[in-house]
Amino acid sequence: MHIEVCEHAFSPWERLATFESEHGPRQGSFGATATFVGTMRDFNEGDDVVSLTLEHYPGMTERQLERIVSGVDDRDGLLEVLVLHRVGQVVPGDPIVLVAVWSAHRAAAFAACRQIMEALKSSAPFWKKEELKDGQRWVAQNTPG
Repeated sequence: MHIEVCEHAFSPWERLATFESEHGPRQGSFGATATFVGTMRDFNEGDDVVSLTLEHYPGMTERQLERIVSGVDDRDGLLEVLVLHRVGQVVPGDPIVLVAVWSAHRAAAFAACRQIMEALKSSAPFWKKEELKDGQRWVAQNTPG
């Protein structure tokens, strides 16, 4: 399991390739890799969004992300998990989150990837402030999955 809170922009596909070559499961030991990349939209609740600032409490956030990943049902051969999540200011089109799961079988990989992502959206301690064209606001809730 590798979890990282990133203060700077990242390329999800470069980070995925690097992780696979340096820390991922041995080639041939897995049959499926499921990935999810979440990017920032330029709209929310009917308004144009210029940027988004994600805040967190260092240490607490990483521990909660570890609990989320540890809570995944891995009885179907889950081998490795990578979670990267941005903090700081992001702009539309920027990747915010990468979740990658390696498993013996595709059903387990898909299920674990979705379970982690849904838990991130509902229980990870991130606070979001949107910069709109005509003001700013704190995001009260996440969009439904």
